[in-house]
Amino acid sequence: MPLDPSFIGRTYPPTAPYEVGREKIREFAAAVGDINPAYTDPEAAKALGHPDVIAPPTFPFVLTYAAAAQVVTDPELGLDYSRVVHGDQKFAYSRPVGAGDRLTVTVTIDSIKSLAGNDVLSVRGEVEDESGEHVVTSVMTLVARAADEAGE
Repeated sequence: MPLDPSFIGRTYPPTAPYEVGREKIREFAAAVGDINPAYTDPEAAKALGHPDVIAPPTFPFVLTYAAAAQVVTDPELGLDYSRVVHGDQKFAYSRPVGAGDRLTVTVTIDSIKSLAGNDVLSVRGEVEDESGEHVVTSVMTLVARAADEAGE
């Protein structure tokens, strides 16, 4: 059964603050294989005009994916998470994420489409710092694959 398009525009409560730590940034940079010294060396980051190390551009996925759990586990939406694959991810920045940031994410369902029996959901995450300033917008596309003829 296709997802209900009346959920388009539904916004979920902001997440608890996530404190971005130097070690988390270092671990993420190592995991994605990015050796930019601005991610691991405070002096290199300061030389580029940042107060401390900054995170790689895809780092906010850590918090926005967790925030999107509010959508995928919403019993009213009825999304079958066992059929969900991550289809796409985009980020639009106001400024880099840096060590010491305390960030919250507010997610909104931007679109719901049915394509060839698959449900395609676009979820936007607005990431703000503790002063309420915008840091980055994340847009992820989730695809709930259609059941096959056997219903699996």
